[in-house]
Amino acid sequence: MKKNSITKTTLQKKKNSPIRLGVNIDHIATIRNARGGIHPSPITGAILAQKAKADGITLHLREDRRHIRDEDLIELKKVISLPINLEMAPTQEMLAIALKTKPHAVCIVPEKRKEITTEGGLDLIKNFSTLEKMIKKLRKQKIRISLFIDANESQIKCAKKLQADIVEIHTGEFCKAKGIKQQNEFLKIKKCIELASSLGLECHAGHGLDYQTAKKIAKIQQIVELNIGHFLIGEAIFIGLKSAINKMRKAIKR
Repeated sequence: MKKNSITKTTLQKKKNSPIRLGVNIDHIATIRNARGGIHPSPITGAILAQKAKADGITLHLREDRRHIRDEDLIELKKVISLPINLEMAPTQEMLAIALKTKPHAVCIVPEKRKEITTEGGLDLIKNFSTLEKMIKKLRKQKIRISLFIDANESQIKCAKKLQADIVEIHTGEFCKAKGIKQQNEFLKIKKCIELASSLGLECHAGHGLDYQTAKKIAKIQQIVELNIGHFLIGEAIFIGLKSAINKMRKAIKR
């Protein structure tokens, strides 16, 4: 009886465990780069996010360096104690940078030069051979591997074959949708998250989330982390970064 009681309590704690919040600092760099100077500093933003008790810092080092620059990543490693999640395209240039800087995790994402923002998930099946080689090299440096994918069962099964640690589900279509279409997108994401979790993959989600959509996605119990950037940085203009993070925390509280 006692054993069953302990098991039930453990499961309940797991079910109600708090969801982690990763703060993406890319768009602080976007504002800085608009004038070509050094202000506002994404590093200062990361420090403020850490003080506001964010669980991690995410940044996307793009091929064209439109947001984060190489020196930002190097400086961030020096001043932040939070886990750093480096978003990167599956290229040899980015692989070399990741192997040199050794972030806590890399999230491999698709990248198109002309896109305004990431438009969807990475096709793991199409890029299997390239990803397999990259993942082996990253794993040797004890870097956690996350794959940014659409809510698609075939892609999730492929992530398992690639021996990824994490899948991050693209929530962009869910966030853009309204009414019944949004509900259908939610159910699709939920089903895929449940599959990924059953396969032993850690589940994250992100892209386009605001207070309302993040609150809905956080209801999927198997998701352990949300990565949010553009909305939080936009809100910070009006209410400050700490307040925006605190408000998001309340929105996603389980």
